[in-house]
Amino acid sequence: MIDLLAEEPRIGVLECSRRLGVARGTVQARLDKLVERGVIAGFGPDISPAAIGFGVTSFVTLEISQRHGHDPVTAHLAAIPEVLEAHTITGSSDLLCRIVARSNTDLQRVIDQIVSSAGITRASTIIALAEQIPYRTLPLVRSAVRGGPSGA
Repeated sequence: MIDLLAEEPRIGVLECSRRLGVARGTVQARLDKLVERGVIAGFGPDISPAAIGFGVTSFVTLEISQRHGHDPVTAHLAAIPEVLEAHTITGSSDLLCRIVARSNTDLQRVIDQIVSSAGITRASTIIALAEQIPYRTLPLVRSAVRGGPSGA
């Protein structure tokens, strides 16, 4: 069912049940269970930043002041629309952010906005030249269903 929903996100429950050869109620119950367990995290459209004018993607690692902590920095980052995601990480930095910009010049503006937080002590930026493998989870789902590698 996840394969079908991933391939055709706009498919309805009735059509899904027809294609899978199971009752509509069965599909709805499975779908509800997957949503409740957090396996399916959303049904919104996948937006291409490049298609709406944000053609530069970069990754920024941030070192934060331990005195300020993560919360104020996270709130600051959340207010910047070009920050697509941020993760607490291990290693020499504290946060890893994926950000987008309209151009390299615009990227400098976004970085300046990011580092304007008193809680950020250092930033390091890497510009992505091309996306080789887009964000994906379907191969992982298929592997998990088959009982594939899971740390064994």
